[in-house]
Amino acid sequence: MTVVVKLGSSLVVGRKGAVRRSVLRWRAQEIAAVVRRGESVAVVSSGAIALGLPLLGLERRPRAVPRLQAASALGQARLHRAWEHALTREDLLAAQVLLTAGDIADRGAYVNARNALLALFAAGAVPIVNENDATATDEITFGDNDALAAHVAILVRARLLVLLTEVEGVFTRSPGTLGAELVDDGSAAGDVVLGEVSRLGRGGMRSKVLAARMAAAAGIPTVIAGGASDAVLAPILAGERRGTRFHGAESGRGLSAYKLWLRFGKPAAGRLHVDEGARRAVAVEGRSLLAVGVVSCEGRFEPGDAVELVGVDGNIFAKGVASAALSEIASRPRGLEAVHRDRLVVF
Repeated sequence: MTVVVKLGSSLVVGRKGAVRRSVLRWRAQEIAAVVRRGESVAVVSSGAIALGLPLLGLERRPRAVPRLQAASALGQARLHRAWEHALTREDLLAAQVLLTAGDIADRGAYVNARNALLALFAAGAVPIVNENDATATDEITFGDNDALAAHVAILVRARLLVLLTEVEGVFTRSPGTLGAELVDDGSAAGDVVLGEVSRLGRGGMRSKVLAARMAAAAGIPTVIAGGASDAVLAPILAGERRGTRFHGAESGRGLSAYKLWLRFGKPAAGRLHVDEGARRAVAVEGRSLLAVGVVSCEGRFEPGDAVELVGVDGNIFAKGVASAALSEIASRPRGLEAVHRDRLVVF
């Protein structure tokens, strides 16, 4: 069994651009206790850009992409050394794993990444995962490490995802303001004030809630909690009420590794709007989608691209891999298979 723990930039890096070594030391001690019990732990750690900024003479994140990438390249080495130092003190090996959104979207790269992580777990190592900001582009980026953490949790089929931040969880309004209350059940986090983006990071409470919902939909319970104190993971893993908990959906637990990837990892290139008969055939009877049941198409896609299936009510009810090109499907010939049932996941 595997636990995925994500730390944001403000937990890893202090105000003056220095590593918060006490926080990393405490987390390393708790991670070591989990590993000694026979479980695996993967850490998704932000902080590379924040650690690289002082080396460029900057105090805030620049807007220019090349400067962001330079800061990431400089800071990533500092970040890994900090985690390696903290984990070595606990007799644990630290491995560096850098991923891009393209690695998740491509099936071959996705499987390779999973196999590499499983091999590291078997060796007793702790992967320190981060986005490869030095090479990622606006078109192929996770957007923030909360989303990356959710993808990693789904990738390794974690039993729990813990998103650690400076505040104690999701609040009904900005923490510290009059009347702000902690939301302990994630299902009630829909209409809360989701906070501002960190000075050093690019996430915020909104991105954590979205990531938690993604992981929970895949059947992985997720906790958003404060991560600055000496005892954080142990109480959460013991089942104590800490932070905001999102319960894993039963439907997600039954999905195969391929269908988890298809639903959450492979981006959709278009949408197929279908009639009610086609929706029922796919969603209820478990059959393939035929082109004759497609009412209209959105986007541009080729065979092998992912497409979302939309019912007459306008709701997306499934996602699959297109078996034919857009032009073929749009002409709706009888007998043409638009999406095969083995390459399709119903929500």
